[in-house]
Amino acid sequence: MDKIVIEGGRRLEGEVRISGAKNAALPILISALLTEGPNTFRNVPDLVDIKTVKKLLASFGVRMEGGETLSLDATHLTRCEASYDLVRTMRASILVLGPLVARLGEARVSLPGGCAIGARPVNLHIKALQEMGAEVELRDGYVEARCPRLNGAEIYFDISTVTGTENILMAACLARGTTVLKNAAREPEIVNLAQVLTGMGARIDGAGTDEIRIEGVERLHPVEAAVIPDRIEAGTFMIAAGMTGGNIRLTGCDPTHLDALITKLRDTGMSIVPLADGLQAVGAARIRSVDITTLPYPGFPTDLQAQMMAYMTAASGLSVITETVFENRFMHVSELLRMGADIQIQGNSAVVKGTPGLRGAKVMATDLRASASLILAGLMAEGRTELLRVYHIDRGYQQIEKKFSALGADIRRVRA
Repeated sequence: MDKIVIEGGRRLEGEVRISGAKNAALPILISALLTEGPNTFRNVPDLVDIKTVKKLLASFGVRMEGGETLSLDATHLTRCEASYDLVRTMRASILVLGPLVARLGEARVSLPGGCAIGARPVNLHIKALQEMGAEVELRDGYVEARCPRLNGAEIYFDISTVTGTENILMAACLARGTTVLKNAAREPEIVNLAQVLTGMGARIDGAGTDEIRIEGVERLHPVEAAVIPDRIEAGTFMIAAGMTGGNIRLTGCDPTHLDALITKLRDTGMSIVPLADGLQAVGAARIRSVDITTLPYPGFPTDLQAQMMAYMTAASGLSVITETVFENRFMHVSELLRMGADIQIQGNSAVVKGTPGLRGAKVMATDLRASASLILAGLMAEGRTELLRVYHIDRGYQQIEKKFSALGADIRRVRA
């Protein structure tokens, strides 16, 4: 098993290209299930989760070739079951449920796994499909759904759910009549998916707002489309510039997806300058503390909460970081404490007191974004940091150690 070893204290400087967004690529690749013929998707990141979804799609009979530009042909689907062995490592696997029912009239999908950062219930997906006429049962750890053809319905999501919105958005494209999704998630990844589906011939209005209207059609056709850049990867490198007093040019990213983060980073003293092909992030000599409350988009993203907490360990004064999206998402705190951070958890908030400096230590990743925060802490810390369980980072960051090394970091991957 690999580990990442970091000798901290180096200023990061240079240019980094941001990869395609994992959270956009996953539903976009799955959307190929709705069509017959070859779809072509560009800017697909090379990640463990992408490899997992490709295996899952192949198990249904989807033919594919390519890498960053990927062709997917779901003309001849041979099965509609997503087994536990394939979905246990990735919660996004539930996204095949809606498209399979819409295309084949049935699906059997194992309850998914993934990062251990809260319940993330699938009941909202199930309830929506039932309202569209599907018969759904939970049996032996599987969701079993059947419906010859789904019917349009008015769906209200009790809470903002990204995967729930994506699942039902895809299913509704082939449903009979009109579907309205209320309290829909508004993330850029959903807008990207809606653009892809529209390119396939779907009739969708309102993506990016909290109400999406879908007019069902008889069939969809293949499309050629691109995955948007990863705003969470971009945010991670922006925060790294702040933590190391660095100067990083990010290319291939979209600053309009990062408004909440940019506002907070400027409040810490950083300079963030939008450019034609990305942005420039420059750290400040003195880091000011800021308070953070995570919220669904366009609020501050929960997927950058851990990285921001690592940053605030070096700020002057107190910072209060409140997590409202997922429970159980402070598991990185105990590892930051091992490095000398001063953090106290109070319910769903963490009070971070800035310290003169973190010290390198052996730390363990507990989930994808926690592992990113520990890498950032190691880049800033004095001495050596060793990060174990790096398989978490490989789920969502493409060659992160190589990208940081190219910016001047002393970081390498070794066999543990």
